[in-house]
Amino acid sequence: MRFLPRLATLAALAVATFLSWRLLLWSLLTGQGGDLAPEEEENFTLTLDTFLHVQQLRKKRLRDFCSRSGRGSTLPRSQAERAHLLSHLRVSTKLDLLYCQVPSTGMEEWQQLLEKLEEKANLTLPVPLPYPRQHAQGTQLRDFNLTETETMLRSYTKVLFVRDPFHRLISTFMQGMGSSPSFSSFIQDVLGSGQHNASAAWEPLVSLCQPCSVHYDFVVVFGFFRQELSHVLQRAGLPVDSLLLLDFTDTQVRWTYSWLSEQMLKELSPQQKQQLSRFYQWDLSAFPFSSSFLTRLPSTPQPW
Repeated sequence: MRFLPRLATLAALAVATFLSWRLLLWSLLTGQGGDLAPEEEENFTLTLDTFLHVQQLRKKRLRDFCSRSGRGSTLPRSQAERAHLLSHLRVSTKLDLLYCQVPSTGMEEWQQLLEKLEEKANLTLPVPLPYPRQHAQGTQLRDFNLTETETMLRSYTKVLFVRDPFHRLISTFMQGMGSSPSFSSFIQDVLGSGQHNASAAWEPLVSLCQPCSVHYDFVVVFGFFRQELSHVLQRAGLPVDSLLLLDFTDTQVRWTYSWLSEQMLKELSPQQKQQLSRFYQWDLSAFPFSSSFLTRLPSTPQPW
């Protein structure tokens, strides 16, 4: 019986999928949608100039956050501390790519795309490195020594995937990660874990991906993967496979979760809402989540 609330949520998500076109129309009419809003998925084309301009805005916002917060900008010399700090960063030594593996951000399709690209036998990127190329899939950055790590951080294309933290929580709950019978009790478990002991499934991105220490070249927002990643691949000197990019479904899911967020928020107490806003206050400040429900909630400011 304890899983009935989750089943009800799944049913609501199915209904929301059919209603998502209304949300899309509403977004078009009101101009909502954060720092980049597509006109219509089938006809929307993101030009390179627009993409680069949006990237400048996102990275400037991130730099401003890092400057205000005073978070460290250099890697620790200790192997143990560095391994902990970089525990969620993955590298493709064949593609010269580095990215932060964030749960519940639709990264499965991205990783499948990388695997397809790595399978191309004639794909070579002649970048001088002080060690032999290993061409290993799924390599963790923390497995390399300090010299290798610093070289990769300088020369590799670094990609950060971000998603509205409240949407991440809903996705995590829907996937059944944890034994909470209701969304409200799940949120209570999240808040009870604290930021220092948080699961990677809901840990704030600022802590998970260390964007003040790792200077990402591209900040890609959930809901625009198909359009933005084609430019990321081109700028990284990689072939753009249009058929593989069509597999990304994050845009349709984005509209659905906008509707679902309003329904799930009603399950939370005023105290839980306030605590959630405080829990993710760094992410809300560092990334373009201006349309997130959490930005509309009162929170108790904490010192940087």
